[in-house]
Amino acid sequence: MNIKNYINGEFKNPILDNWIDNYNPSNGIIYGQIPDSTKEDVENAYSAAKSAFSSWSQTTLEERSRILIKISELLEANLQRFAEAESKDNGKPVSLAKAVDIPRAASNFRFFGNAITQFASESHESVGQQAVNYTLRQPIGVVGCISPWNLPLYLFTWKIAPALAAGNCVVAKPSEVTPMTAYLLGEICNEAGLPKGVLNIVHGLGGSTGQAIVEHPNIKAISFTGGTATGAHIAKVAAPMFKKLSLELGGKNPNIIFADCDYEDMLNTTVRSSFANQGQICLCGSRIFVEQSIYDKFKSDFVNKVKALKVGHPSQKDTNIGALVSKPHLEKVKEYIQIAKDENGTILCGGNEVTITNYENGYYLEPTVIEVQNDNCRVNQEEIFGPVVTIMPFSNEDQVLQMANKVKYGLSATLWTNDLKRTMRMSNQLQAGIVWVNTWMMRDLRTPFGGVKASGVGREGGFEALRFFTEAKNVCIKY
Repeated sequence: MNIKNYINGEFKNPILDNWIDNYNPSNGIIYGQIPDSTKEDVENAYSAAKSAFSSWSQTTLEERSRILIKISELLEANLQRFAEAESKDNGKPVSLAKAVDIPRAASNFRFFGNAITQFASESHESVGQQAVNYTLRQPIGVVGCISPWNLPLYLFTWKIAPALAAGNCVVAKPSEVTPMTAYLLGEICNEAGLPKGVLNIVHGLGGSTGQAIVEHPNIKAISFTGGTATGAHIAKVAAPMFKKLSLELGGKNPNIIFADCDYEDMLNTTVRSSFANQGQICLCGSRIFVEQSIYDKFKSDFVNKVKALKVGHPSQKDTNIGALVSKPHLEKVKEYIQIAKDENGTILCGGNEVTITNYENGYYLEPTVIEVQNDNCRVNQEEIFGPVVTIMPFSNEDQVLQMANKVKYGLSATLWTNDLKRTMRMSNQLQAGIVWVNTWMMRDLRTPFGGVKASGVGREGGFEALRFFTEAKNVCIKY
């Protein structure tokens, strides 16, 4: 199947007619091609967006809201189709895509469709000066949205929905590794009545198509989710052009477990927070620190639960761990497992490729637990982004806080304790944009999302996203 670019409401081949093979991770077989788009394709998308902006930016909030909510409803009506497409493209279990990815994509459109109707301007009366100041929040114009492969439609819509709600027109690029659901989204947008040119989806490689979006002189803002190195490159290109930037980058998140936690709840949640989506979520708790007094019990119980996880074809209902997204990514994760061995880490379980009958060329890997002796080791400092976690004990709060904050990243942290004072102290001191206490991945779409340090710049979610996708203008009237 050939995926096409979605430009000005129509599906189009790339101008130069160059294509990229698209692989099914579950069996390693090419099942289609995507456009290898160039600057010319991006320019066509920009022209369509520019032409649509004057009309879309003046569309009433009620009309924008209606269209976005209609897109949400159509995604829900096509849940099975989108879930199967997401699984085929990404390698994740169909059950996961059906329970999380596609419903969340629908929720993104519904949330921002409603949020824009509540996004209020500010007014300040200057008492004694006979003046009123009020602040307008105006759409930026044409914006660029670039999303990753791990949660393809989930994170694609997380950017597009607020951009459209705020009155912008969008040139978007999904990951070239997982393009299918973004392609299908174009059909949904047409059916929902989204005007032509308001959303344009251009497929291709980051170094060419993505680069063309980032360096385009008239695309005024870039929202990017992906690797830290790529984010640094985007900032280097975009900052001198005075573009607005929102960068949601890597993570190496600590999962801190104290002895006074609700043990069974913690144990079950920690298995999920370690290996959900094959560990390919920037929020996974990949560094597990356990208080010394319960460390041996946790190690035994955790390893037993991980060994019970089934690695299987994504279509099977009892599959817990599907395929990794690509062959190169599988090789990268395996390299880190070897690095752990070289650094005297102990492989407590996993670490091997898995062969699935009838799908022998798929990219499958056992969920892997590594016991480390020193937090300075590479597998504790560098992002692996796969079904691999490390565990090690700690003796006191100060020690674990120091280890948790030592990495260059600061996206999220998870804390397990029933001590209220400890919760308050550590939540205040953990260097992370998000701290979960006695839970993981519990999201309220009204709250700000993002990280500190090398995990990114800016915040997404709620009114934070609508602020990013608008420019503030103050008007002062003396009366």
